[in-house]
Amino acid sequence: MTDKHVDELTGTATTGHEWDGIRELNNPLPRWWAWTFYATVIWAIGYCIAMPAVPYMTGFTQGVLGASQRAQVHEALEQARAAQGVYRERIATASLEEIRTDQELLEFALAGGRSAYAVNCSQCHGAGAQGFEGYPNLNDDAWIWGGDLDNIAHTIRYGIRSGHEEGRENEMPAFGRDELLEREQIADVAEYVLSLSNRSEDAAAAARGQEIYAEQCVACHGEAGEGNIELGAPKLADAIWLYGGERSAVIASISNPRLGVMPAWEGRLDDVTVKQLAVYVHSLGGGQ
Repeated sequence: MTDKHVDELTGTATTGHEWDGIRELNNPLPRWWAWTFYATVIWAIGYCIAMPAVPYMTGFTQGVLGASQRAQVHEALEQARAAQGVYRERIATASLEEIRTDQELLEFALAGGRSAYAVNCSQCHGAGAQGFEGYPNLNDDAWIWGGDLDNIAHTIRYGIRSGHEEGRENEMPAFGRDELLEREQIADVAEYVLSLSNRSEDAAAAARGQEIYAEQCVACHGEAGEGNIELGAPKLADAIWLYGGERSAVIASISNPRLGVMPAWEGRLDDVTVKQLAVYVHSLGGGQ
């Protein structure tokens, strides 16, 4: 701190501070700035009185206006539900095909189905519905239990091996675990199954496996491995495999099949949401 000094050029007193020969002018704040500052102080005091603001050990000051953001959010949600109510009522009484062909209902159903999918389905089938090993890809056109709107809705509503009385039920025998076939026979059948998609590397084994396939597998999977959606029997003549299509995986599926379970969403999701989900999944590109 130095003695009081007046700047020669401006005639303004300095603050007394000096840095490397540079002195700081003691200019007062602009009047508009000072009044703005005072106004913000007054506003802050008024806000603390009127609105919830000051926290303390067990809560916070409520404010004389009794405002609540929680109540505002609740009111906004109620308004949104009311706005959606008209469309939800129409979906509730419409068939799935009527929803699909009504552009207004379709857009609403797709939006609702996309949200419901993200919350309830993406954990198993993936955010993009691409599926994983043991969880079907919903974008392709391979549907074990059928991929039209009604079949998709039925599967969502009642599940697969879910324990629901209306659920999809079928089980592939464990040919190895239950000793229905010898290990060599299972290897031959696997080779024949691979031949259905032109991937066999052992023609002799495939020929032996064809006879066993005709005895044990044709009833469900079909003579040419075309599958049967009525029985939930997958198609074997394509490159789409739920548990992997390499030879070891095919042998494992024949020996000790993995009987996946999809939960029944009836009772967890309302009927309108199930319909929206069915329409959304159908729209992903693989719906029949």
